[in-house]
Amino acid sequence: MKGVMGMVKPCNLVRPTSFVSNEISHCTTSTSCRKRQLSVRSSWNSDSGQARVASRVAKLGQKWREYQGIRNWEGLLDPLDDGLRHEILRYGDFVEAAYRSFEFDASSPDYGTCKYSKNSMLDRCGLGDCGYKVTKNLHATCGVQLPSWIDKGPSWTSTNSSWIGYVAVCNDEEEIARLGRRDVVIAFRGTATCLEWIENLRAMLTSMPHDVAPEKKRAMVQKGFLSMYTSATPTTPSLRDMVREEISRIVETYGNEPLSVTITGHSLGAALATLTAYDITYTCKHSPMVTVVSFGGPRVGNRNFRSQLEKSGTRVLRIVNSTDVITKVPGILVDDSSDMTKRRIQVPGLPQWLQKRVDESEWFRYADVGKELRLSSDASPYLTKSDFATCHDLKTYLHLVDGFVSSTCPFRTTAKRLLSGTKHEKQQILVR
Repeated sequence: MKGVMGMVKPCNLVRPTSFVSNEISHCTTSTSCRKRQLSVRSSWNSDSGQARVASRVAKLGQKWREYQGIRNWEGLLDPLDDGLRHEILRYGDFVEAAYRSFEFDASSPDYGTCKYSKNSMLDRCGLGDCGYKVTKNLHATCGVQLPSWIDKGPSWTSTNSSWIGYVAVCNDEEEIARLGRRDVVIAFRGTATCLEWIENLRAMLTSMPHDVAPEKKRAMVQKGFLSMYTSATPTTPSLRDMVREEISRIVETYGNEPLSVTITGHSLGAALATLTAYDITYTCKHSPMVTVVSFGGPRVGNRNFRSQLEKSGTRVLRIVNSTDVITKVPGILVDDSSDMTKRRIQVPGLPQWLQKRVDESEWFRYADVGKELRLSSDASPYLTKSDFATCHDLKTYLHLVDGFVSSTCPFRTTAKRLLSGTKHEKQQILVR
């Protein structure tokens, strides 16, 4: 699949119309593919002001538990089940709404906040008929300490608390009946502010709070991600406390009916989604089924963190673009072995004394979590440019999910989610 991307020929499969989001012409020849200069588009239609939300599928019935990962998505990923595809794209739309609602304009006095009210946000983002209602705005605080002189610079350089996402509860009876349960969505955007970028770079692993296990058995996570999840200011509670309070309220209100919590996010938001799932399952009494659907997420923690997450019953579906470098970091050292006798990780070119320290160290030894749906920008005949920003952008991920068929047929001719954004949207790719 490598080489000139326009030379990739998609599989000629018919896609059920119930999953169609918008129309494009089929790409039937390599020449026409090469000529298609497509920048990845979002599901947002900037002309109409409405999102091109995929048509709702038939009732999920009891299959909703499989789509939420009760069987670890066995038999659903390769080939990709169309019902699961629809659910992944649906949750991707909630993440898109988090991006669209964030005030990116650093010159605005509202920089770092949500542009819309809770009652109007989903409607303003084209999801007014999704059946969900936003019940809580979520803020994240960066705990990194900067020199005092930084306060004299532009305000955007020192904004340490900002709107990161929201909680939405399905309250439409028809949609609840279709889904087979009342679903709660927690959606997170990716990196946007200066301090969030700095937190991303704090890649050393640190122990989870209150973990008193011996060092080699501790659940450890990336220091910057944990800082953003647990830090607070005198006026802004931590993201952890906001999530705990809202989920406790929801469970108390709806705990007597089928309930699920789906946490979704892109990039930094994917990492926070994983931490949020871990926290909910370990602190919430009578926790409902918790599932993570993450897009383009970096690694979060070590092998013990992965083990504890799995034991808690949390299911994680990682959507990964193989050409996206963010999904490969942090982790010069990647520990995917459960066998302690095979945990030696060779790093080419290291002096022997440093290799010994590497073998003994737990501070940079990451492990991937969850089940992976691996996609590739190389498979799409519509992506003629695979730079860093395009490979990592959420719009690319949703495009690839829509087109993916199986490992033997990575892209279908009838894929509909081909996206072209406004000039403003393209600029935002760079901050994600």
